Amino acid sequence: MIQRAVSRIASFGHALRGLTVLLRQPNARIHALAGCGVVALGLWLKISASEWLAVVLAMGLVMGAEALNTALELAVDLAQPEWHALARDAKDAAAAGVLICSLAALVVGLVVFGPRLWALGF
Repeated sequence: MIQRAVSRIASFGHALRGLTVLLRQPNARIHALAGCGVVALGLWLKISASEWLAVVLAMGLVMGAEALNTALELAVDLAQPEWHALARDAKDAAAAGVLICSLAALVVGLVVFGPRLWALGF
């Protein structure tokens, strides 16, 4: 039982290390910075709890997709260090997943923030 608890604690350590690996990626830093801006905008505009839910889920989806994209890119680079069409396609498909999630998050942002910003004259 103690061994399992130690193992669970260690797994959180690995996840936190993975977070640092993720945040070394320029695109992940851009997404994280955008997320900070969205949080600041949400606080300024005093969005509702349900709007916060949508915004937080959208941000989590984007960062999760970016993490999976980073993991796939690292694994592909390890397995196929030389250029290969399939390696390129795998990386491009993973990047497309991030793009899809980012576009969905943009729509959430437009729905949540658009009317308020429009009313303020932005």
